Amino acid sequence: MRNVLFFVEGFTDIRFVTGLSQICNLTLCVPARQFAESGLDSRLAASGARVVVHQIPGGRPAFQIRSLQWLWKHAAAFDVIISQEVLRGSLNATVVGALRGVPVMTYMAISPVEYFRCRRERGQIGPLTALAFEAAIRGLMTVNGRLATRCIALGPYLTNIAAKYSARTRAGAYYGIDTDAFGPATPEERTALRVKRDLPVDRFVIFLASRVSHEKDPDTVLRATAIARARGLNAVLINLGGGYKEFLALAARLGLPDATDWVLGRPAAHPMTEVADYFRAADAVAQASLAEGLGLSPLEALSCGTPVVATAVGGMAVQLKGVARLTPRRDPAAMADEFMWIAAHPDEARAQALSGREMVLREWSRRQAFADLGRIIDEVCLAVRAKPVWRPDTTTD
Repeated sequence: MRNVLFFVEGFTDIRFVTGLSQICNLTLCVPARQFAESGLDSRLAASGARVVVHQIPGGRPAFQIRSLQWLWKHAAAFDVIISQEVLRGSLNATVVGALRGVPVMTYMAISPVEYFRCRRERGQIGPLTALAFEAAIRGLMTVNGRLATRCIALGPYLTNIAAKYSARTRAGAYYGIDTDAFGPATPEERTALRVKRDLPVDRFVIFLASRVSHEKDPDTVLRATAIARARGLNAVLINLGGGYKEFLALAARLGLPDATDWVLGRPAAHPMTEVADYFRAADAVAQASLAEGLGLSPLEALSCGTPVVATAVGGMAVQLKGVARLTPRRDPAAMADEFMWIAAHPDEARAQALSGREMVLREWSRRQAFADLGRIIDEVCLAVRAKPVWRPDTTTD
């Protein structure tokens, strides 16, 4: 098996780490704070995956310097480096890889410029800051695109964006969808799952699976649910995640009627052992975003045969067309209309979602995602490698 380093500059997903560990001898280099804060440390330990972990202490500037030093010393020990995203962390990886003759694959799962622009839209930064940082983001994408041996991008939408910066771009499916765990539930199973997860059995359950961040749009989902309730739909809205307290606070700030009765927030559920229950138990899954590279949560919902209502932006507009209920950006009334339609036409809604499951089985299964990634790793490793400038002794840490 290939010796692979997965280099992470921030947070990453246990599903990708465990899947990657099954196709290579994996070493993980991560920032120590995020590794602990995200719970990845405990989840990885519980998974039993064979992964060697190197933690880099310090904030962003310290991580940038220390991780560069670590890469410079250890890069030659690996057949290939996979670097998360295409910005500052990947700059360390691609520069060291070019100098050491070690192939580097960047993995792009978000659209950096579009996501950053959402900060300006929300008023979090001023116009001059926005211009300066966007120029820096584009510069990093350009340099990393030229230096990387391959850029893997999540889905067709991001592949088209990444290809503007790297001629060696390939499409990938990241961690894919576990179509066995995320499978359709019968009405009886849905009732049992609601009891198990302490969800109301006799109400229309809307599941908002996304985190609360600048590129997401929980405001629209909250307002849409309130509109649907005003029209007579006995709905509840639940959010899981590290930002669930922010979600509850947002509902309070919006002044929605009786919000404490129907807005639910809970800590993140384990994505491999628990979260599928919520997708399978829900009447609908909502995904509203200001920008979106793909949106794996809607695909997980479709794999369960659960109807999806999503904003027609970015990768969701491309990937979900015909299999989900797509609505205009920042349009709670349109989203409420779709909730009402699903409630009034449950059989048709689930039939549409099940057609989405067929698409997921065909294009997004977890098994296929990592089989394809393994082939790309082999392809990269077998390519002619540049002659290294200098290979240091890597026998000691």
